[in-house]
Amino acid sequence: MLPAYNEAARLEDTFRRTVDAVGKITDSFEIVIAEDGSVDGTDRIAARLAEAYPFVKHLHSGKRLGRGAALNRALKESEGEVLAYIDVDLATDMSYLRELIDAVRVEGFDFATGSRMMPESDVERPFTRSIASKGFNLLTRILLHSRLYDHQCGFKSFRREPLFELIDEVKDEHWFWDTELLVLAQRRGYRVKEFPVRWKHGGATKVNIVRDLFGMGREILRMWWRK
Repeated sequence: MLPAYNEAARLEDTFRRTVDAVGKITDSFEIVIAEDGSVDGTDRIAARLAEAYPFVKHLHSGKRLGRGAALNRALKESEGEVLAYIDVDLATDMSYLRELIDAVRVEGFDFATGSRMMPESDVERPFTRSIASKGFNLLTRILLHSRLYDHQCGFKSFRREPLFELIDEVKDEHWFWDTELLVLAQRRGYRVKEFPVRWKHGGATKVNIVRDLFGMGREILRMWWRK
């Protein structure tokens, strides 16, 4: 899955790099472009790719659904047994894609996620965003009793059956979607692999650091109350 909102400047390059990386792992795959209400021409690029390549599916939304809702839709439209999504900015080094896929396909984990917060992680990001992310993940560990260090890295894979046992229970439709899914997975006893990655800030971001952090803090409290 490639969730895309106003990604006209980099979608095509990301697509080609993704095809190259996945093709070195397996010859049986599909790419779903979850294009979420873009207004910069992303929809036209995605439609062209879907027309040119039979393994590409373009899901268009005329209005912004939210990152989580767009991913939910894409995952439900997918056909694979091993599902994964990566952020279009490719902030996580694609050399880790095999480990992400094989964590589920070979090692037998139900969920897997790259991590920017483990001691072995190699991360370049602005100081303010680093502090905000560390604070958010610390609160998630304390209040929601998560054993993971990083819940928001846009580099995740899932085994189809356990994912679909949980996906409709995830209430958030935007940035907290990842966190809620991983916390639910741990509460249900599913096997989750977290592994360190090399990650570099991808430049422009769709995250509004103040608005979205307040929103995610509210969602942490909602899940804490729900437990």
